[in-house]
Amino acid sequence: MENKKYIILIAAIAAIGGFLFGFDAGVISGAVNFLQDPKGWGISDSQLEWVTTSVLIGAILGAGFSGRIADILGRKKVILAAAVIFATGALYTGMAPNVISLIAGRIFLGVAVGIASFTVPLYLSEISPTKMRGALVSLNQLMIAVGGKVSYLSDFLIADDADPYCWRWMFLVGFFPAAIMLIGMFFLPETPRWLIAKGHEEKGRAILKKVEALDLVEESIRKIKADLAIKNESASYRELFKPWLRNALIIAVGIMFFQQATGINTILYYSPKIFKMAGVQSNTLSILPSLIIAVFVLAATVLSITLIDKVGRRRIYFIGLSGMILSLIGTGLAFYMGSNLGANLKYIALVTILLYNSSFAFSLGPLGWLIISEVFPLKVRGAGMSLGALSNWFFNAVVAFTFLKLVNIFSPAGAFWIYAAVGIAAIIWGYHYIPETKGKSLEQIEDHWRKGKSPREL
Repeated sequence: MENKKYIILIAAIAAIGGFLFGFDAGVISGAVNFLQDPKGWGISDSQLEWVTTSVLIGAILGAGFSGRIADILGRKKVILAAAVIFATGALYTGMAPNVISLIAGRIFLGVAVGIASFTVPLYLSEISPTKMRGALVSLNQLMIAVGGKVSYLSDFLIADDADPYCWRWMFLVGFFPAAIMLIGMFFLPETPRWLIAKGHEEKGRAILKKVEALDLVEESIRKIKADLAIKNESASYRELFKPWLRNALIIAVGIMFFQQATGINTILYYSPKIFKMAGVQSNTLSILPSLIIAVFVLAATVLSITLIDKVGRRRIYFIGLSGMILSLIGTGLAFYMGSNLGANLKYIALVTILLYNSSFAFSLGPLGWLIISEVFPLKVRGAGMSLGALSNWFFNAVVAFTFLKLVNIFSPAGAFWIYAAVGIAAIIWGYHYIPETKGKSLEQIEDHWRKGKSPREL
């Protein structure tokens, strides 16, 4: 490799977009109790749901239009625009004068989250050398997880029970990584694939010589041209609805539904509020369990990445989902018996929620994004993954917007049991629709669908 340090620098700067994705999605967790503090704004549960969900509404918008714009203007320019939105949104939400302004600011920030969720991995995949592509693209997923966990740590360090407006600094902190990303991206190149697609072959070749092994440069250019020729044949959304791709479409939308509808983002967004329900009195200390959970979640994610090509997708799916169901039932029982458990409730809730999050990070978390990248043929993979991503954000928003309503209607125990019931449905659905793609080439998977075979037969 001509310049390995240069490649790592490119990946590190671009992956800040993944970090900001995770940070801005998770930062609300530490702010919720302060936003509802009677000494501050004292917002209602309904208003809090809007504040929480607004970033997801923006993400749906950002993910929906960024793909086409990235094709027209280039990956680098769109990521630069996302960095500007991240920085401006962090400042605006931190200084918001009222709830309506905060919701608007969170929608604005969400647009950047949606853009980053699509364009950062796209940029990394197109600029990474062949031998490092898998690791560098995976770096984005890792940075999303790290961003979420850093938001918990930042919230905990800033939290001050004596200051009901300390939440402002929780949002403002996001400006600094956004500024680093904005400055860094100015000095990074456009991707060779986009340049060659736009007819700038010599510029693309010059960049490839900096990032790719010299003996692979011309071969890479030939592959890029061949890939472009294939994708130009037919890549519209209409292709996804052809009968032979019906199972692939059901798998993509279905796994994103169950990934979200089993309630994972209620923990991401409302964890401190849940632990206050469990008896933690301090707004500051209610953030602490999220930090403890974060350590185990990262470990479970690494374990899953290590085992997924050895154990297989289906086995990981059923093992992790079983752990999620049992943990959700246990969490519901803990809240149901809360009056008898007394002060022990918060400790039991910590253990069951920790097991739930770890089981998710081991299974549905990484599997959702992996499987949707495998089940679609090359011609429609971009459209298929885009639809999967939009499904993810939509179901994410529905769950975030309804959690507190479920708690108010059915109690905390009832809400967790509803998610457990969805998990049981996911087991039944997965038995029929989760394919075992371990050891299968993408061409073999495509051929399987063309023969009209079921997912279980793969």
